[in-house]
Amino acid sequence: MAISDDVLVVGGGVAGVAAALAASDRADVRLISHKQSTLRSASGLVDALGYAPDGDGPIVDPFDAIDDLPEGHPYERVGKTAVREGFSLFDDTVGDMYRGSHTDTNALVPTHGGTVKPTARYPASAAAGLASDGRDALLVGFEALTDFDAPMAASHLDAAGVPFDARGVTVRFPGEFRADAKVTRYAHALDRDENLDGTPARTALAETVKRYLGDEERVGFPAVLGDDDPAGVRADLEAELGADVFEVPMGPPSLPGLRLEDRLYKALEEAGVRVESGNPAVGAETDGDRVEAVYVDRGRRKVPYHADQFVLATGGLVGKGIDSDRDGVREAVFDCYVPQPADRYDWFEDDAFDDHAFARFGVDVDRDLHPLTADGSIDYDNLRGAGSALGGYDFAAEKSGGGVSLATGYAAGDAAGAAVAGATDGATIHGDTQ
Repeated sequence: MAISDDVLVVGGGVAGVAAALAASDRADVRLISHKQSTLRSASGLVDALGYAPDGDGPIVDPFDAIDDLPEGHPYERVGKTAVREGFSLFDDTVGDMYRGSHTDTNALVPTHGGTVKPTARYPASAAAGLASDGRDALLVGFEALTDFDAPMAASHLDAAGVPFDARGVTVRFPGEFRADAKVTRYAHALDRDENLDGTPARTALAETVKRYLGDEERVGFPAVLGDDDPAGVRADLEAELGADVFEVPMGPPSLPGLRLEDRLYKALEEAGVRVESGNPAVGAETDGDRVEAVYVDRGRRKVPYHADQFVLATGGLVGKGIDSDRDGVREAVFDCYVPQPADRYDWFEDDAFDDHAFARFGVDVDRDLHPLTADGSIDYDNLRGAGSALGGYDFAAEKSGGGVSLATGYAAGDAAGAAVAGATDGATIHGDTQ
């Protein structure tokens, strides 16, 4: 039997999940992805817009700044209302796992390197660590987790001018663990409150830290405080220490990212979205101005996945949704047009932190997120793009990746669902200026 759905979402990151959830109210949806989501490599923070495209910032209110973004930026394409709807979808999905929905203003979250990052949504586990909080903080690192140098991070925070005193110590995590133990091993020991040398893990860790705790009212740990029960782990540590406890977001593998991935994919299951992963989408069957099917490589067979509407959410250069070689830059599944300088030596600048053209490589779209051809016409009527597959912005420099994925994923999925339901009265156009 042929595989056929109302909406097929290609890509399993934040944009793909948002698109699938937004479409699922009015359509049967299938989401396909090749590899595991990049969420597990991300910090778990969800940024809206931390810096302007010219580098000005940090931005206090991302929604105020959207009006000043250049034409072609994904936020300019979908409009401010869709950005709010995307974040609303996220808030409804994650519930009390996350904070930040009470305000449009960016929060300032300390990172494991001792910098301060402007972000729109942050895990509840990081809430007590905000840099705008004036209470002094003790940062605790573990000898085996060298990615977090607590004394150095504290020194960097002081140098950054945060309104509190930060002090860092490095301790040995109680118990006996392999030198190369993964962060999930420490998290599971705390989840299960394992017996470590005769003492429950949470108590043993608190006893280790108490000897270093002075007048600080809050204590920050690397993000290993539980995988299944992080709230319970923090509550027990707070009771033992008599201080608020928070996690400092870490690099990959990221427990906050894993927790978020679990919650988002549980939401897909609850919404009835069919999810398939492990095989790459390698091409598409088209007929004039419509996509008929996406081909998925299952070993020696290329299997067609048919749908009425399609969402391209395969990622950018990092995720291989946008591919490049000596001959040029291309979108990998639908062969959509990707604007690029003719001379590949113009793709980049000399210095690492310069404004590189390649950072904005991606598909141009109209205000309904249809990919555009080189002459500006719509490529396919039933295909919409979302997330980092889109061009016109530098998510790493702007700190806007999560927000763009939510806004464009929501808008693309909502429009695809509406198209299936027959809503053709223009209500699916998301650009405020349309």
